[in-house]
Amino acid sequence: MTTPLRFGFVCVQNAGRSQMSAAFAERERARRGLEDEVEILTGGTDPADEVHPEVVEAMAELDIDLSDRVPQAVSNDELNSCTVVATMGCSTLDLDADVAVRDWALDDPHGQSVERVREIRDEIAERVADLFDEYTD
Repeated sequence: MTTPLRFGFVCVQNAGRSQMSAAFAERERARRGLEDEVEILTGGTDPADEVHPEVVEAMAELDIDLSDRVPQAVSNDELNSCTVVATMGCSTLDLDADVAVRDWALDDPHGQSVERVREIRDEIAERVADLFDEYTD
């Protein structure tokens, strides 16, 4: 059996960008029939108490429910087990050399207008699809 791909999505609070990224990755994994081949990890270095309400609202527009998700802490050990880690532009992680890191440098959706959150959401969806194209095709 081959080792599955493991994608990590990380930001400080794990309450916005990384939650959207993980949700889109879960959807992409299912669309491509890769449930047994791709693992998804998300977390934050200083997790918030809840996913930002504006993020929950914007994702609900796409029938993706984040209302029951709770931000989680993630360790360097967990991230070092990933094939690739996407950071959201707010990370100071020090990961092993064999972990590919993508710094997506996305704006924080917290406190933004719903229109701006939609723009960030749509950019994340595109980047996640591109990541799957790069690693699974």
